[in-house]
Amino acid sequence: MVIGAGISGLSAALEAANGGAQVLVVDQATAGGGHAILSNGAVCLVRTPLQAAQKIEDSPELAAKDFQTRGEDARPEWVSRYVRDSKVDLYDWLEGLGVRFEFLVRPPGNTVPRLHLVKGKGWGLVGPIFQECLRHPRVRFLWATRALDLVVTKGRVAGVRTLEVRTGKKRTIRSRNIIVATGGFGNNLSMVLRNWPAGEPKPQRLLLGSAHTATGDGHEMAVRSGGILERMDHQWNYIMGLPDPRDSEGRRGLAAFNFNGIWVNQSGNRFTQEFGDPKSGLASLLRQPGGSYWTVFDEQGKRGFSITLAGWDNFRDVSKIVYERDGVVLSAPSLNELAKKMQVPEDALRRSVERFNELTTKGVDEDFQAFGPRTTPKPRPINTPPFYAARFFPITRKSMGGVKVDTECRVLNSAGNAIPGLFAVGEVTGFGGINGRAALEGTFLGPGMYMGRVAGRAVQAQGSAVSKAQIRPAPQALARGEFADSECAKCHVVAEDVAKERDGYWHYQQSHRKVLDRGYKCSQCHSDLHPYRKGSHRMDRLAQTLNCVTCHGVQRGSGGGEP
Repeated sequence: MVIGAGISGLSAALEAANGGAQVLVVDQATAGGGHAILSNGAVCLVRTPLQAAQKIEDSPELAAKDFQTRGEDARPEWVSRYVRDSKVDLYDWLEGLGVRFEFLVRPPGNTVPRLHLVKGKGWGLVGPIFQECLRHPRVRFLWATRALDLVVTKGRVAGVRTLEVRTGKKRTIRSRNIIVATGGFGNNLSMVLRNWPAGEPKPQRLLLGSAHTATGDGHEMAVRSGGILERMDHQWNYIMGLPDPRDSEGRRGLAAFNFNGIWVNQSGNRFTQEFGDPKSGLASLLRQPGGSYWTVFDEQGKRGFSITLAGWDNFRDVSKIVYERDGVVLSAPSLNELAKKMQVPEDALRRSVERFNELTTKGVDEDFQAFGPRTTPKPRPINTPPFYAARFFPITRKSMGGVKVDTECRVLNSAGNAIPGLFAVGEVTGFGGINGRAALEGTFLGPGMYMGRVAGRAVQAQGSAVSKAQIRPAPQALARGEFADSECAKCHVVAEDVAKERDGYWHYQQSHRKVLDRGYKCSQCHSDLHPYRKGSHRMDRLAQTLNCVTCHGVQRGSGGGEP
């Protein structure tokens, strides 16, 4: 059994099933892919054909050195395995599933470009894995089901106690092996702050930016079963947290930025390199007055506002969140009036903007090295009224510590021994410590998938022959039959359903809010369910994955944010 249908859990399920195991995947959501679907689909890979095609010379030895230097205390055993195997176990494997790598980027800490960007962003990466799992006869899913605890019998983990969140029904499911793939703890604020890195000031306000399901439940289950936690202070939080105006409690944030803005603190002064190394940027922010900063820009720079999650490529969607909701962005006809609204010194803000404009004319940021002669596109001066400001805070993102495992992903107890029947993969383990204290980027999705495959191999049917599985055909485009929304409205009042807070309906609410907001017709996604036939009126999950790009893909004609 696999607990969690994120990218690590799906990779584990597919690997185990291909090896002959019967796999049940349990997830409290109602759709697979986890938070990876919202990512940009970037994976750190070593010595690949894409690198070779661009004459980039990389090697496992060079990559291992970068991991260790960047991470400071990265786990050498996981680093050496990953840099050795990523080409075959990830690049070749993913391409075989239909993933297409398009571009290479060189984030901070990398000697050469090795961050591989996928066509279609997060869905382009996780979608083919999820579809292959749905096609596989040895993989079954149990949705809207929360794992409550592990069953331990005579020292061996042998099952899971579950709760069906829509019905409240509890039951125990037995399994010879359990793979925990529940994600991190970045949506558990008390857990994050309790394990805050020593030596760093605790933020006065910390927004939640991790998956809603990243609550640390898997960590606690593992501990109750004899496992131990390590490196819980190794966290990768972001500096670009914009309070999400849709959250009435004011706890959640959106990872966002405006490429055309400068960052000033509450004293009105620039304080760090905009869009610089996140390793130093967050530390700098936490030492600013109030632990927050403002992004300041002008009318010409409005379209540079972006939300980093996949599916926000349409600038109209961004504008509705940022500019059409009161209080998200302040505006004023002059910098002095804007400073009054921001409650920062007028002279300081004006000087900061004037200095930035002077540097854009020179073409070199002499103060913080945010741009130089080779920077493309060139930064614009901030001089066209009206002027704008949005306030940002630190935001949670990823866990780089967690359940301690060995290199076979077996959960270890306090004596260093593997707990029989219990495995853990991905973010719940902090990715095995491969990142140390700081990431090279692409070293979350990549190690997550890699650990999933390692664990999947470890739990394959012990010594049994592997019969050839009859894989379902790949999904084909659904026939688009037009019908009136009133046909669905006979049973479903979507606006009312979306407004209800119901356990087990989070994905339904999120997706259909977007449907209502964009004015989509029911037939756009559900033409296969029309006309209504009692007894067969249910979605084909495999076929429906073709609709995931509606929310999570790069939308055509999006007119997204421009630098």
